[in-house]
Amino acid sequence: MTVDTNLDLLDNDPVFNLKGGMLTVTVIEVVRLDTGRFARQLGDKAAQAPNLFRDTPVVLSLEKLDAHMNVSTLAGLLQICRNHGLLPVALRGSDNFRPLAQQSGLVLMPPGRGRDRTVDMPVSDEAPAPAENPAKEDTPEPAAAPGQNRIVTQPIRSGQQVYAPGGDLIVMAPVSAGSELLADGNIHVYGPLRGRALAGVRGDTQARIFCQSLEAELVSIAGHYKVAEDLRKESLWKNAVHVCLDGDSLKIAAL
Repeated sequence: MTVDTNLDLLDNDPVFNLKGGMLTVTVIEVVRLDTGRFARQLGDKAAQAPNLFRDTPVVLSLEKLDAHMNVSTLAGLLQICRNHGLLPVALRGSDNFRPLAQQSGLVLMPPGRGRDRTVDMPVSDEAPAPAENPAKEDTPEPAAAPGQNRIVTQPIRSGQQVYAPGGDLIVMAPVSAGSELLADGNIHVYGPLRGRALAGVRGDTQARIFCQSLEAELVSIAGHYKVAEDLRKESLWKNAVHVCLDGDSLKIAAL
C-alpha cells in the first residue's frame, strides 16, 4: 500500500456523526410588546433560581404576538435575556418571522403543537387569558393560593410546568421527561420523577425533594442543582430518595 493510498483512507475517515435527539429547551412566549415589563418580570424569575439562568439556551416564541416586531425591538429583548444569563438560540413562529430571525442571527423554528404549559408563577401584572377550548384530559389542577400546599393528582406531561407558591408541591402521579415542577417549599413525587424539580425557588435552603424513583433531568434546591448526567452516577438512581442541600452541594439519600 502506497503512502498516497494511506492518505486517502485517512482523509475518508469520518470526523463527526449526525445524530437525532430530543432536547428540553426553555421557551419564552412573548404575548405583548412591553420591554420594560419584560425586563422586570424576567428579572423576578431569574432571582428565584439564578443558577438555572446561567448559560441556559432559550427559544423566543412570537406565535401569540399581535403587535409588529421589528429588529430593534427584538434586539432589546435578546439583550435583556443575555443580561440574565440566557442564551437565545432561535425564534419560534410562522415563516413571516424568517427575515427577522435571519437579521438577528437566529434560527426560525416552526410553530409549536400546543403542548407547552405556562409556568404558574405570580410575577405578571395581568392574569393570563384562559386557554381556548382546552382538552378535558389536559385540564390542570387548581393552583394553590400563596402560602398553601398544592396537591396534583394527574400525571405531569412533557412540556407542563406546575408551581406551588409559598408552600409544598405534592404530586400523586408520574412526572414525565420534559416537564417542570417548582415550589417555594418541598416537592413530593409519589411516582417516577423524570422531569425537572426545583424546590426552594425563593431561596429556602431547608427545602427538600422526595420521590419514589429518581430519574430526573435536573433537581435543584435554592438555585443549587444537579443534572441528569450527574444524577445517573449516583448509586440511588431509579430508587426512592430525598434530596437536601448540604452547604453548597446537593445531598441525595435513600428514603
